[in-house]
Amino acid sequence: MRLLPLLLLLLLLFVIGVDAIDLQAPFDGSLRTTRFSSRGGRGTIGPIKKPWIDWSNRMSASLNPRDARPDDEGAAVVVVDVVGVAATERNKDPLHWPARMWIALLIFSGVILLDGLDISMIAVAIPEIQHAFGIGAATAQWLVSAYILAFGGFLLLGGRCADLFGRRRVLVTGLAVFALVSVGGAFATDAGLLIVSRFVKGMAAGFTGPAAMSLLTTTFAEGPARNKAFGIFNLFEASGYSSGLLIGGLLAALNWRYIFVLPIPVAVLLLLAALRYLPPDAPRVKGAQRPRLDIGGAVTLVAGMLLMVFTVVSVEEAGWSSPRTLIGFAVAAALLAAFVVIERTVKEPLVRLGIFRNRALVAANISAALLYGGAMGFQFLIALYLQNIQGWKPWQMALVLLPAGLMVVVIGPKIGALISRFGVTRVLMVGLLAFVPCYLLMLRIGPEPDLWGVLLPASVLWGLGFALSISALMVAGTNGVADDEQGLAAGLLNSSLQVGGACGLAVLTAAIGPGTELGMLYAGVWVILGFAVLTLVAQGVGLKRS
Repeated sequence: MRLLPLLLLLLLLFVIGVDAIDLQAPFDGSLRTTRFSSRGGRGTIGPIKKPWIDWSNRMSASLNPRDARPDDEGAAVVVVDVVGVAATERNKDPLHWPARMWIALLIFSGVILLDGLDISMIAVAIPEIQHAFGIGAATAQWLVSAYILAFGGFLLLGGRCADLFGRRRVLVTGLAVFALVSVGGAFATDAGLLIVSRFVKGMAAGFTGPAAMSLLTTTFAEGPARNKAFGIFNLFEASGYSSGLLIGGLLAALNWRYIFVLPIPVAVLLLLAALRYLPPDAPRVKGAQRPRLDIGGAVTLVAGMLLMVFTVVSVEEAGWSSPRTLIGFAVAAALLAAFVVIERTVKEPLVRLGIFRNRALVAANISAALLYGGAMGFQFLIALYLQNIQGWKPWQMALVLLPAGLMVVVIGPKIGALISRFGVTRVLMVGLLAFVPCYLLMLRIGPEPDLWGVLLPASVLWGLGFALSISALMVAGTNGVADDEQGLAAGLLNSSLQVGGACGLAVLTAAIGPGTELGMLYAGVWVILGFAVLTLVAQGVGLKRS
């Protein structure tokens, strides 16, 4: 079941690629318009090559009279539809989408699924890669850490670039880089090249992730439509992370290089689908100032984020109190402080600091970091307990997590309706509460694995919490944000998730030490339980202030 979203996506994109079905004619870069005369008469429909309204952020434009502008003959030109479906008909039911909007959602969701797969598949192949290149554990862990380092370091920059230079353009470019570097990784002849390819892929994902998410938030209007879209989007995201363990285990049993080959056709198909079915970014208005990137802010932000994530993932090797760790955190803090100073002074800041006045956005980001710190710690503890202590195979561990994936598959498509009925706050709090009994159950792990009394119930609760809370956090963190800052909001949320996950793992590994004995794991359980409680506190404080 957890492979279903991936299989459906691949099937749909394959059909798109070979033109086996005729959903609609390809988009030709022009808009269909209807001409209305001042007497109320209706003329012919024709294309305009240089649209004057910003239609790039929506699959259809509004019919509001304020969107009309007289043409050369004095008639008002109004954009009726970008995707060939009347906007007035669509507005009758915001949850009824035409085929092209479904395809767009599948493209956005496929991008985030690809990121999840690429992060989780590599974990189970590390022993085979170590054997192939004769490298130690300290070097091998950078196969995972290099990706997370680049991903977390470039998310904010990637999101802002999507806002400034065009979300479709950034998405397509990122997918092209991702596919090309995957080819290099599949044929790498030494561990160094493999690690470099992982870093560059993480950097590309730092641009594609927020671009896809901001395209979603600007395509689907705030409210029931966006809630439903986020439910499906996060279904694919969770399926990528969870199914990646199983897919990676199966591919690694054949040849570890297949793990680097699989993302290539997926990225190419997504790239072709984006070029064909996503409308081009709005052209720059003649005479308008070209958007400029805040270079000083970009350099200090990326350097600060990279150094902070690098220091966090290196804590296990260097230790929390080592000079290397302390200096790393100090320099990272200084760079980020310099970034804030620059953003306060430049005319066109990379990050408008006023966005942090949105308390719901701030609470969502803090909660996302804490939640993901606990969630990544839970998966790590399960892996240590079942694989290292109990001697289970990776695919056996993946089967234990299958109920979590099933919960996401069942709840994901319904999350929009749940949020619309009960409100984002109630859905979020129920999701966050589910992690508490889940982690409490982990205190009962013993010398013999208790499948029915501990592991499977914990997996169900974890899936319930993840399915409800992640989608709700995405909605809470993007509601009320202007369209031209949706990329920034998406970058903030994704950065919070990645940095929170990295910090959570660092704290956990410091608490459990080597993690080779059962007694060591209980300290880690208390750590993730603490993360769950702090997440509830952070969200509660945010609600009170709001």
